[in-house]
Amino acid sequence: MLYGRRLVDIGHACYVLDGDYIRHGLNKDLGFLHQDRTENIRRIAEVARLMNDAGLIVITAFISPYRDDRQLARAIVGAENFVEVYVNTPVETCEARDQKGTYKRARAGLIVGFTGVNDLYEAPETPDMTINTSIASPLECTEKLLAEVMDRIAVPEGEREHTFRDSR
Repeated sequence: MLYGRRLVDIGHACYVLDGDYIRHGLNKDLGFLHQDRTENIRRIAEVARLMNDAGLIVITAFISPYRDDRQLARAIVGAENFVEVYVNTPVETCEARDQKGTYKRARAGLIVGFTGVNDLYEAPETPDMTINTSIASPLECTEKLLAEVMDRIAVPEGEREHTFRDSR
């Protein structure tokens, strides 16, 4: 993930918790039903909090379709350490990019409770930031995310001059 790599490049301990990988290990016992998604997000928030306590910047890359679950995650991690990023990308774009065929399986009824296909997504009412990957490049999205985090962690002005483009 470009974003996490850039934070490490400028000297910040960082770890990315990716939903696909977590579902193959820690959360392999969970499906996509509402209660499973809630437990998935709760567990990730607990892990993120522990990693924050150890001094790491933690990036969590998960689909969290329910507002209540995002509020729970914010409460667990702590509002001061939580940045809600709304990736406002049309489901059609997500489906077109799906290399694993997950949307196709959900549309065929093989996956129940799949966000955007046979389950709802409750858009955030007041996210900390919004990005749309269907109109912005991965680099543009990364730079926007990096700027937000750098503002929050009080990165010295000298480090701010080294943009993501400088480290390519």
